[in-house]
Amino acid sequence: MPGAWLVLPTYNEVENIDPFVRAVLPQLASSGREYHLLVVDDNSPDGTGSLADRLAEEFEQVEVLHRPAKHGLGRAYLAGFRRALDSGAELVLEMDADFSHNPEDVPRLIAAAADADLVLGSRYVRGGGVSDWGLLRRMVSRGGCWYAQHILGVPVRDLTGGFKCFNRRVLETIHLDDVHAYGYGFQIELTYYAVKAGFTVVEVPITFRERQVGTSKMSPRIALEAVWKVPALRLRKDR
Repeated sequence: MPGAWLVLPTYNEVENIDPFVRAVLPQLASSGREYHLLVVDDNSPDGTGSLADRLAEEFEQVEVLHRPAKHGLGRAYLAGFRRALDSGAELVLEMDADFSHNPEDVPRLIAAAADADLVLGSRYVRGGGVSDWGLLRRMVSRGGCWYAQHILGVPVRDLTGGFKCFNRRVLETIHLDDVHAYGYGFQIELTYYAVKAGFTVVEVPITFRERQVGTSKMSPRIALEAVWKVPALRLRKDR
């Protein structure tokens, strides 16, 4: 079957990258497809990139793309998507490297891609949810998704999630060079473009788990970018 590539951006994930790679590779293999895991490391000062290189020596399905510096989650994903497409990937997945997304959910997203152009691992459809979050964090996350959904006018409940499976035709059609967001607004932007282009988007319920080790990359600047990018995105698309 055509190949599936998992793009895994990393920055200071030295505690997570080894166990995560070992956990997710069997899940990719279980899909019955050819598979590849691409670590995109932004010159992590904690040695994540070097550890990823050692994993690439151990597993032929693992490759590492080293970037010279940290330039935002969105830029890292775009670099990984281009490498995957250039290498012939038919499905391109993205997820976090800190176990916030359960590797065991990967086969379900791949299976759902048989009938959809874009599959979202969704916290906010029936059967989905989050764990280890306080009330404020839950309210901010749900409020952000509601805000983006209603401003953009799209029927997607989890627009900010980062666990996705794209058919290559989606990434080829939406013109990656036109994607502007650098942080978590990137997730909203890609899904919005896919919906407006007429692609079939399906949400598969997942449970999002707060990272157990390492430091979250979320910051007020990243959150604010997502807030102002949403109306700007709507205006740009309407024009």
